[in-house]
Amino acid sequence: LLSVLCLGDCQLHTSCGIQKCTTDFVSFTSHLNTALEDFDLEFCKALRAYSVCTYRNSKVCRGNLVYHSAVLGIGDLMTQRNCTKDGPTSSTNPEMTHDPCNYSGHTEAREHHREEKTPPPTYLFCGLFGDPHLRTFKDHFQTCKVEGAWPLIDNNYLSVQVTNVPVVPGSSATATKKITIIFKSYQDCTEQKVYQAMTDDLPAAFVDGTTSGGGGNTRSLHIVEKVSGKYIEMHARYIGTTVYIRQLGHYLTLAIRMPQELVMAYGESQDLQLCVNGCPSSERIDQSGHLPVPVMGKLLPWGAAAHPLSGYTLETATTKCHEKMLVKDIYFYSCVFDLLTTGDANFTAAAHSALQDVEALHPSKEHWHIFPRSGDGSVGRDNKFFVSLGFLCLIFIAYL
Repeated sequence: LLSVLCLGDCQLHTSCGIQKCTTDFVSFTSHLNTALEDFDLEFCKALRAYSVCTYRNSKVCRGNLVYHSAVLGIGDLMTQRNCTKDGPTSSTNPEMTHDPCNYSGHTEAREHHREEKTPPPTYLFCGLFGDPHLRTFKDHFQTCKVEGAWPLIDNNYLSVQVTNVPVVPGSSATATKKITIIFKSYQDCTEQKVYQAMTDDLPAAFVDGTTSGGGGNTRSLHIVEKVSGKYIEMHARYIGTTVYIRQLGHYLTLAIRMPQELVMAYGESQDLQLCVNGCPSSERIDQSGHLPVPVMGKLLPWGAAAHPLSGYTLETATTKCHEKMLVKDIYFYSCVFDLLTTGDANFTAAAHSALQDVEALHPSKEHWHIFPRSGDGSVGRDNKFFVSLGFLCLIFIAYL
């Protein structure tokens, strides 16, 4: 956002209202996030309001350097965001800006009611991809078995359930073939809406055939088809939630961004949520985020079932994944793990897309990349991670 510096002469221009203009702009934009679909629309409205405010103060602020810096900054931002000079502006009346079907508006209403500034809402991210790898709302990364139907999310606003099936005969490796999402009814913003996706059936509509929830043109809940049959997005504005679902190869991936206060709105009977509490220990394949590397062929431990060769060695799988992902983080190693396990190159695209979804939805850039732990507890960033697992990890039995 725009940064306006006071250059030491602020006190000489007490009649200049640029500080009020800037304060209003910050208030209009503090709740916005670039991951939200209506970001550009709302940001441009705030910029136009800022511009109008500076124009009204142009005479009294004529000699104020802060004012001129603001005018230049507004022009630069309007160009960057392709904002038109004419159009709607953000209202300076909090009563008028309150929208019960806009989650950010809930925050503004609370601030106005309490007459005190509250911090913008905290958003959390959860993702599921591969066979299968889970990133929880707490940024814990796990690889699990979880065959069958499992709840990812189950709170007072939203339920998400995934169904996982085996991908390698005789192994506990699974991947997601079905996703069911229930948006629960909420005031006048939406009636209950159910969405269901299955392999080779990724619709751009809810099960009742509609593409949105709520009456009129509120668009408080709607589905956007990005790639026909391969990638859809769901935007639930009334609960500040965004969901991405993709089909890559024969399996589905899911990524979701949701406000923390809504994530935590659940009862004792809803405690089995993979996105919130992770997988049960009995379902874990990794060891505290430490991935074993499955080795196909003659080096199987005694008693292991025979598996078809994946067609990849550690070297070729590493090269294949490195084509898509330059940073050797947990998504890169998950890609290698999946290739060695299944031999299915579509899992490379799944890991790459999962990281792209993190970059689009996760609120903290510094937490986008998670690096696996090496055997000594330190962070591993290269192929020594694999070696530390002991002669290419003859722990394949852990995946059986």
